[in-house]
Amino acid sequence: MKRILSAAVLLPLLVLYVMKLPPGYFALLVAVMSSLALFEFFGMYKVPRPLKYTGAALGLLVIAAGYWGEAAVALLASFVIAAAVRLFAVRGPDGALSDIGIVVAGLLYIPGLLGYHMALRSGGAALVLYLYASVWLSDAFALYAGKALGKRKLYPSISPNKTVAGAVGSVLGGTAGALAVKLLLLPEMAFPTALVTGAALGVVSIVGDLIESMFKRDAGVKDSAGYIPGHGGMLDKLDGPLVSGMVLYWMFRALKVVA
Repeated sequence: MKRILSAAVLLPLLVLYVMKLPPGYFALLVAVMSSLALFEFFGMYKVPRPLKYTGAALGLLVIAAGYWGEAAVALLASFVIAAAVRLFAVRGPDGALSDIGIVVAGLLYIPGLLGYHMALRSGGAALVLYLYASVWLSDAFALYAGKALGKRKLYPSISPNKTVAGAVGSVLGGTAGALAVKLLLLPEMAFPTALVTGAALGVVSIVGDLIESMFKRDAGVKDSAGYIPGHGGMLDKLDGPLVSGMVLYWMFRALKVVA
């Protein structure tokens, strides 16, 4: 019930925010999501405090640079800055590569991939909603299909609760979300495009979810945080969209949906 109530409150707010405000405001939203998710990621791995705050600040740099098309430069600079902070702000060389590696991995994983969400927004607000509707419906369909029909486990060593039935539900949910946004907001989009991209998002969102589950199991935590009732933390909500945003952007490029 908490999961449904949270979605009922947050989804309309997201739709209004994305549809009614200029693209710069979406970049601000992405920056907030990135900062929260990075703090969770670094907290999971107990990154030393100086690097934790430096990494979160570097995430904002990556988001800002991505807005101007220079994310790769910011990521390279982030490695040097993170290494320098680790050198001077944390005593001793032990664990240096691990600490720096976690920061750089977090920057690639979260603000790096969120850059594709901003690239989609540059093609229109409807494309952002296309991504989130598809991924979150795939998540919902997977959850309820898994509970109702799931017997065969999908990948128990990484995510014991995921089932093959849930994976099928994810594909159906991704397709349903894509078709819904196509009908409501993108009438010019061809049905085959919505079917193919929606089904692909259903598959990729499972991969994104499993990637985060792998990190959480490695770090020994159940949820990245607990401030979104029924959903965990920001990273728990972004696990599917992070990877799916990149895949959707390049599929839309290939299909000439975006330039």
